[in-house]
Amino acid sequence: MLKTNNVFFFDSNEFEDIIHYYLDNGKIALAKKATKLGLEQHPTSTNLKLFQVEMFIFENKLEVAEELLENIFLLEQSNEEVYIQKANILSRRDKHLEAIEMLEIAHNLTTEQSDVLSLIGMEYLFLEDFENAKKYFIQCLADDQEDYSALYNIIYCFEYLDQTEEAIEYLNSFLNKNPYCEVAWHQVGKQYYILKEYKKALAAYDFAIISDDTFIGAYLEKGKVLEQLKKYNEAIESYTVTLGLDDPTSFALLRIGKCYEKIGNTDLSLQFYNKCVEEDALLDKGWIAITDYYIRNKNYKKALYYINKALNINSENVLYWKRYGKINFRLNLFEEAEVGFRKSLELGNYELNTWLSRHDILLKLGEHQTATNTLFQALEFYPENAEIEYRLAGLFYHNIEYGKGEFHLKNALKLDPEYLIIIEELFPRVYDLKKVQELIKIHKNPSL
Repeated sequence: MLKTNNVFFFDSNEFEDIIHYYLDNGKIALAKKATKLGLEQHPTSTNLKLFQVEMFIFENKLEVAEELLENIFLLEQSNEEVYIQKANILSRRDKHLEAIEMLEIAHNLTTEQSDVLSLIGMEYLFLEDFENAKKYFIQCLADDQEDYSALYNIIYCFEYLDQTEEAIEYLNSFLNKNPYCEVAWHQVGKQYYILKEYKKALAAYDFAIISDDTFIGAYLEKGKVLEQLKKYNEAIESYTVTLGLDDPTSFALLRIGKCYEKIGNTDLSLQFYNKCVEEDALLDKGWIAITDYYIRNKNYKKALYYINKALNINSENVLYWKRYGKINFRLNLFEEAEVGFRKSLELGNYELNTWLSRHDILLKLGEHQTATNTLFQALEFYPENAEIEYRLAGLFYHNIEYGKGEFHLKNALKLDPEYLIIIEELFPRVYDLKKVQELIKIHKNPSL
């Protein structure tokens, strides 16, 4: 009809099927067209009007949806879908308890109870009432044992409540009735992995694979467990299976590379790291794996080459900039190193080491005022920190601001005398000053 502009007649239930199809495939514009055409041919169809309500809710036209729903309600007070859509509107308005009341009425009217139970469970999730959410999803799964979305939601609730043992107990009881449910075995494995019971996790993933030997998730998780058990060759085998089942995933390629590196096969590890970034250039872990490999082997020029490639793809990645700073520092390229650490800070990496590294580089570049400003910014995040205080003391003494230098040196010695080596290494002339040596002696022997 849409392609030819010809008008054909369809039964209302045929329109419903068409609309369902479009909604299930996320084709909302076509679902709206089908609803409009359906209502032109069947203006009294309650189900088509309810689809129209659903479209209005999707577009956030809640007042229009509510008005249409009230008109339907006058004629169809025992239609569960009316209450479901009322609940949908209330949920959109964050009135989740009222939405649950509507869904309870729908639950009493419907024959499709598991669908409504799932909706109630979702409302409890919005309220962060995970105990009640779990209870409803468990009922939902009891009604339909192939409802894997309910199973995933049950495990999500268990995990949020930090109930790992209880999750295993529940899953085992479910598996007693459904021994070939690969999803449940997979979830059991994940719970044992959390508990670091790797052998039990491994057994669970093996059962998942027996239940479905094309289940990629089980092979990937099995590979992770084998890595924990230091069985790297077996882990490689498990990850490699996934490459033949579907298009290679960057995660599997990365993990294979890591395993090869662990067993000392550096050529193959680099091959797989390169395949990983070819597969997904946006996966930062791939670029970091290659860069870190060259850093570990002190091949800083190669490391710089790869971190530059990574930055060309994503210049907002803080992990890249931090490595860029470290690598350039190793190559004595201090201006570039300073840029790396400054960008790391600008992108929100406020680790103490980042502040200190930037300061030490600014010191080498002779930019003492910027170095001082950097330390005062760091103090906002790390007050009463000896490493910062010693550096500030060194800077102020160096700039012949002895009062400020003495203040910070006293603070530093009080906080941690072991870090005195900082002044000795970064400010050797300051360390040799008579005033500084006297302060150190007084701190070591207060009776002087």
